Amino acid sequence: MAVQARTKPAKIDSSRYQGLLRGDLLRIYRTMYLSRRIDDREIQLKRQNKTFFQISGAGHEGVLAAAGLVLRPGHDWVYPYYRDRALCLALGVTPLEMFLQAVGAKDDPNSGGRQMPSHWGIPRLNILPRSSSTGMQYTQAVGMAEATQYFEKFPHALKQAQQAPLGEHVRHQPDEIVYVSGGDGSTSEGEFFEGLNSACLRKLPMLFLIEDNGWAISVPVQFQTAGGNIAKLVANYPGLFLEECDGSDPLASYEVLGRAAEYCRARKGPALVHAQVTRPYSHSLSDDEKLYKTNALRQEEAHRDPIPKFGLFLVREGIVDEKELEAMEADVDREVREASDQALAAEPPAKESILVNQYSPDVDPSSSRFESTPQLSGEPRTMVEMISATLADEMERDERIAVLGEDVADCCNEDDLKHVKGKGGVFKATVGLQRRFGYARVFNTPIAEACIVGSSLGMAARGLKPVAEIQFFDYIWPAMMQLRNELSLFRWRSNGAFKAPAVIRVATGGYLTGGAIYHSQSGEVLFTHTPGIRVIMPSTALDLCGLLRTAIRSDDPVLFLEHKHLYRQPYNRSPYPGPDYTIPFGRARVVREGTDLSLVTYGAVVHRAEVAAAQLEREGVSVEIIDLRSLSPFDWEAIARTVTKTNRVIVAHEDMMSWGYGAEIAALISEKLFDELDAPVRRVAAMDTFCAYQPALEDEILPQTSDLVAAIRELLAY
Repeated sequence: MAVQARTKPAKIDSSRYQGLLRGDLLRIYRTMYLSRRIDDREIQLKRQNKTFFQISGAGHEGVLAAAGLVLRPGHDWVYPYYRDRALCLALGVTPLEMFLQAVGAKDDPNSGGRQMPSHWGIPRLNILPRSSSTGMQYTQAVGMAEATQYFEKFPHALKQAQQAPLGEHVRHQPDEIVYVSGGDGSTSEGEFFEGLNSACLRKLPMLFLIEDNGWAISVPVQFQTAGGNIAKLVANYPGLFLEECDGSDPLASYEVLGRAAEYCRARKGPALVHAQVTRPYSHSLSDDEKLYKTNALRQEEAHRDPIPKFGLFLVREGIVDEKELEAMEADVDREVREASDQALAAEPPAKESILVNQYSPDVDPSSSRFESTPQLSGEPRTMVEMISATLADEMERDERIAVLGEDVADCCNEDDLKHVKGKGGVFKATVGLQRRFGYARVFNTPIAEACIVGSSLGMAARGLKPVAEIQFFDYIWPAMMQLRNELSLFRWRSNGAFKAPAVIRVATGGYLTGGAIYHSQSGEVLFTHTPGIRVIMPSTALDLCGLLRTAIRSDDPVLFLEHKHLYRQPYNRSPYPGPDYTIPFGRARVVREGTDLSLVTYGAVVHRAEVAAAQLEREGVSVEIIDLRSLSPFDWEAIARTVTKTNRVIVAHEDMMSWGYGAEIAALISEKLFDELDAPVRRVAAMDTFCAYQPALEDEILPQTSDLVAAIRELLAY
């Protein structure tokens, strides 16, 4: 940097600089300058086609270097966003680790070459990896802060988490806080408001830092946020510490962030700091700010650049002289050059690594480890009764398990429990659990599906085992980003450094006589198409118990689909099979042996298949029925065996026909077992439309026993 003033360094009065000593002030400047020089080097490498993407933290360095002094590395939990380079450097991420990510090296500790640069995730520093999806981090940080509160109440859960796979990264400190940051544009996402609401409701020790550089790519903040100021919009959130600061001034930022952090450490609730920063570079190298910023505006932003401002301040205050500052900058330049050269010589990931860490390498839920024999006792229970019984046994065994969702508790006000029967979910699947384990372990959430799944991810990332409920599959879609882009990918994109084995229970399906469009939906194929998440759908109470227990004891995220129509049916009940009964994933159940034709199905269609097979048996037709029950992974061996045995097969499911789950099964059979077939593979499924309210229309839309009988007859006549 070039400055004109030269002053001999002298002993300083730290009271003039928020209590910071000379070494602290120089550390701030060095961190800021190092961050900028790494940005500049990455830009140079990208233009030389030696890296593949670049997004900078330029202009944000002042508030972030200050945050690095406020937060405690490996003590607090940090959910940075892609402009937080200076913070990550201050906390201990090295320039080499940053350049290894930029080149996509095998030894990149953040993701092993799987994520773009500036997506940090370092277990030793409690830095959690976030994705490129704007705003998703806020609800996940809520779950991390909920874990802080949880470990304070249940210390045995901490010990259990530390004994689980990746338990060496599970930590808890009595005064830890959770930091989460984002740009001004990210506050337009619903997850920001869902996360802030939950943080205030539960008085979570969360520090939100909103780094407002005035732009969401090319959209100015006054066109993005009502009134152009997010602090004004959230000013009346109860219990929220709220301050604004000049984020280009490290000392002003340090003062405000220090107060905010202490508020959180004292467990008074969450804090939000709104920092006004600048963006002297384009949004990324894929963007050209000259297309939407005037030259005058760009010059104005350049004058607010925190690095030359703070360097000049240090010299004028007599804290450092120009020669010493130039020597520091030269040392940084050398460090950046050496780190980037080392990264450029690093080995890229092997092609064979592509599927590594897609699922847990430690726990295989499809293994013989989960094979068991039921020890049946008591009266037969329905599927919905089996849920609460299974959860109760697992919660007794494992203190890490927390049940959350809309209405899952018996009563929010625990003092009222002695006066009321208790809710326990809209289907009463969790009834009695709060009475037994308390509201801290069985608690209601706001109607905010994205926050339910996002916070479950955050809790699971900290070592807990959340079992969340999405009340209806029809309303899972607000959480789709959290499920598809976050939860399923968490282990893979961190290259196995982090995991999030949450269980998401969802009531699904139709055949309700009046369920209509928004209480009858299926759509499991959208999730079986998503790597990284297990998808399970039992059709009997016994299978539900065994598979739910396996889901909880596995080490991967599981979408556990429970068919509403089957919850209280008498034909699928079972006595309780015992507290250790598990069923391996990917193992189909042979419902009925047969010789003439195979019917592969799952969910509510299983019973309809049984009725159809019984009807045709009277005509001398022998139908074999396979209940997949585990949709991802699924039991290809069972399918191959039955097709080889009968040489005719129908794949049936409740969801719509086109592009459905059955299409993949049918394609695999045709591809791999063509020589075994005596007739084409046939599918039976719902019409390609939505489920109507009128029962006669619902019967027409969804597959019925008569549809299966007709299809079987046609296929046998081929």
